[in-house]
Amino acid sequence: MRKTLLRTEKLCKSFSSGGIQQHVLKNLDISLMEGDFTVIMGSSGSGKSTLLYALSGMDKPSLGDIHFEDTNLSRLSNDQLAVFRRNNCGFVFQQIYLLDNMSVLDNLLASGLLVNKNKQAVAAKAKQLLIQVGLDEASWGKFPSQLSGGEAQRAGIVRALINSPRIVFADEPTGALNSASSSSVLDVMSGMNRNGQSIVMVTHDIKTALRGNRILYLRDGMIRGDLALEAFDLRHYDMRQTRLTAFLAEMGW
Repeated sequence: MRKTLLRTEKLCKSFSSGGIQQHVLKNLDISLMEGDFTVIMGSSGSGKSTLLYALSGMDKPSLGDIHFEDTNLSRLSNDQLAVFRRNNCGFVFQQIYLLDNMSVLDNLLASGLLVNKNKQAVAAKAKQLLIQVGLDEASWGKFPSQLSGGEAQRAGIVRALINSPRIVFADEPTGALNSASSSSVLDVMSGMNRNGQSIVMVTHDIKTALRGNRILYLRDGMIRGDLALEAFDLRHYDMRQTRLTAFLAEMGW
């Protein structure tokens, strides 16, 4: 039986700008299940990325609680949150953020050794993951600037997986990629999810969103819609696209 991995209670986030309080997230109650590929959508300024950063412990809420299983993230100090993220979370961003002066493999070792001090074991896992995402040995010694956008993002996904995270957070992971590279990256993420990896992803792109099995639509800091889909299957792509398109039209997309 699947269990709740992450949940919020009356989650609020506000910012002060020019002496005016802006309420970005408003009393959100969300439960995310283990093994789900959850996609957060909404128009620009709806609070998508703010919600992602709060859920991942990268930012603290103004009010409310965020529970990761039995841990209340809202009660943790910044240092404790850093340890939590390192041990439980992987991150994939639109910007790759690989270190330019290190090879692909050394970038992965630097991340993996933060949790596991056995360099041989980390290197073996990094190589296994690189092969799984379609990066052959010829690319392992290259610097990030020598990779294509799609290759670099796949390396970024490996970095997100190197410490066996319970959940992966992705913020517009295909936003800077061309169509072919986007498809290859999304195939990797779909494969991760089929293998049980929990994923929460923010996107404005319908083709990217189709990979999720749950779509949350955010407007004015509140969840306005919640669409459940079956696990991604290319054979049912057209029907899936029709359902998502209808849902987004209903939401005023």
